[in-house]
This record gives sequence, structure tokens and C-alpha cells, in this order.
Amino acid sequence: MTATRVGLTGGIGSGKSTVLQMLAELGAAVVDADAISREVTGIGGAALSALARHFGAGFITAEGQLDRSRMREHAYADPLARRRLEEIIHPLVGQESARQVRAALESGRHCIVFDIPLLVESGRWRQQVDRVLVVDCSPSTQVARVVARSGLQAHEVQAIMAAQSPRRLRLAAADIVICNEGLQLAQLRAEVALAARSFGL
Repeated sequence: MTATRVGLTGGIGSGKSTVLQMLAELGAAVVDADAISREVTGIGGAALSALARHFGAGFITAEGQLDRSRMREHAYADPLARRRLEEIIHPLVGQESARQVRAALESGRHCIVFDIPLLVESGRWRQQVDRVLVVDCSPSTQVARVVARSGLQAHEVQAIMAAQSPRRLRLAAADIVICNEGLQLAQLRAEVALAARSFGL
């Protein structure tokens, strides 16, 4: 049984999560790398002992999970720390992703969508998918959306954006781009449905 493997990516605030949900509603199996990452760094998660060993117990909360905001600040400020964090978490995410893919194939799914925020940054992912779908919007729209939903300040959002792959590189890696700028939800849904048909959904 084969299935079309789609890598979904987009900058923070682009609407990628909404597009992912719409693809799932259309019948795609979803492998969410961020969700798996939260699982392996959550209470009892497989990454916790290595994280505590490398970064120190101060990065683990009293509840026994990764202090994500503290680690985010540390990793954005120190590229070496960010690389080490990825070296600990990525293999675990990869193992669980592979398990979910096997389950999707066994259940007869025609399309598997991998939600990969770091698809462009991480060279290994491009070889593992058949198509790359990028959700795009202007940087000013990204900032406005994230400020509205998160309570972060504009400069904090811009710092996160600066640490992500540049927009031009994401667009250069795309097979299909959904421009989520000024669209109503119904219009976005129509764009997603059009893309989904090319994935066999």
C-alpha cells in the first residue's frame, strides 16, 4: 500500500495548523511533529532524562516536564543549545512518526501529511516526502496574528520568525503554496480542498 506523503510547513502565524486540521477532515492521516515533540518532553516523556542531563534540572518544571518557555529563550539565544536540543528530540520524534506512518498505511490511508515546522531547516525531511505544501502570508500578518492569539509582544514574535527558515527559502522549497492572506475561512477551505485533490484525497 502506498500513500502520497506531504510535508506541510509555514512560518509562525501563517495558519498552518488550520490547514492541517482541514486536510485531516478531508481524510488525510496527520503526523504532527510538534505534538510528538510535546509528548516526548511532557510528563514522563522519553526525552526528559537526556534534557536534564545536558541542560540541567532547572529546565524541568516541578510537575516533571520541560520548561518550554525557558528552553525556547535559551535555544533562540544560543545556536549550540538549539542544535543539542534538536539532537535529543528529533530521533525520538522520528521513531514515533514512523510508527504513526505504519499505522496509517495499515489502515489504508491514501495521503499522509507531516506537519513539519522545520522542514526547510532540517535537510533530512525533504527526502522523506513526495510533495511540499507551504502555507504563506506576509510577515506583518504573521506578527499581528501571533500577537493577537498569544499575548507575546511584536518584537518577541519577530525574534521567533528570525530563528525560523527565511520565507523565501520556504517558498523555494514548495511544490504547492497556499497564500493565506486576507482569506475568509470558507475561501481557505476551498484552497485546501483544491490542493488535497492533487494528493489523492
